[in-house]
Amino acid sequence: MIRYVIRRLLQAIPLMFIISLVLFVLLYNIGDPLAMMGGRNPTRSEDRARLARQLGLDKPITTQYLYWLIGNDWTMIDVDGDGIADTPGRRRGVIRGDFGTSIITRGKPVLDIIWERIPNTLLLMIPAQIVILLFGLLVGLYSAIKQYSWIDNAITTLSFVGFSMPIFLIALFSIYLFAILFQRWGLPNLPANGMFDPQVGKTTAQVAKHMILPVFSIAFIDVARYSRYIRSTMLEVINQDYIRTAKAKGLRRYTVIFVHALRNASLPIVTLVGLDIPLLLAGAVVTERIFAWPGMGRLFLDHLQRADGPVVMGIVILLAVAVILFQILTDIAYAALDPRIRYD
Repeated sequence: MIRYVIRRLLQAIPLMFIISLVLFVLLYNIGDPLAMMGGRNPTRSEDRARLARQLGLDKPITTQYLYWLIGNDWTMIDVDGDGIADTPGRRRGVIRGDFGTSIITRGKPVLDIIWERIPNTLLLMIPAQIVILLFGLLVGLYSAIKQYSWIDNAITTLSFVGFSMPIFLIALFSIYLFAILFQRWGLPNLPANGMFDPQVGKTTAQVAKHMILPVFSIAFIDVARYSRYIRSTMLEVINQDYIRTAKAKGLRRYTVIFVHALRNASLPIVTLVGLDIPLLLAGAVVTERIFAWPGMGRLFLDHLQRADGPVVMGIVILLAVAVILFQILTDIAYAALDPRIRYD
């Protein structure tokens, strides 16, 4: 198993190189970060030339990529033109853990910007994933056990409705219903933006109350998706001969379903969870934008719109690393769930 993990990690090195190169080229052509640095005032041509030279944006794209990857020896950079060196230009490069500094936020380290948002993202995404797994498992199991009943048909219909609705529509509908209409009807209503009410402060109750609508919007579609996968895999397993044998031996229904059937039906679900968990770090881009939740998804959009390449690259590369690591953990989980699977 250890040799397998080492081999997978070594195989990930060229993959990460290709991902970073493609993303760097795309971001190089996506916008002009210098045009955003002046805020509402357009950047003067002489300032553009100076900033491009100081930030290395006047160099060929291959040189910029190598500087980003393996570092450089630039001198201190005066970002705002006040004669004071604001940002250390010397970088060790991404391969040594230095993702550089943000162009937009006056030289603030990329990793500092990302670490500030990750707790907010996990605070939203972990409860959403728990809700998705819990309700998706329960609904999928019940639908498989009650196959072709009116309950199964109702669940199937609702699942297709959930699949067909885009997440922004669900988010906007939940705001209109639970925040606007409930307030209009004099019912207890839910907040629709931010993490807390500034007049009350960032208390546990405030954060929990502001999480309800974003978590609901994120979970609604994925509960439908997970329930369909679980129903499909459970129906394949419960019709196998060994399940009939377990029933013929007089084992309790609970034991047959949760010990024998669910364990063997869980491999496709493990794959699904293994793909989804790394995305917790990325946040929910649309949902965070609509609900003004200060997480990684909103951070990605804000800096992408302003062509802040270092921050966008830092987010995507960290996400790619997380995907690779969790895929390795998924393979290890396969071996734990199914003794027939061996990687040595």
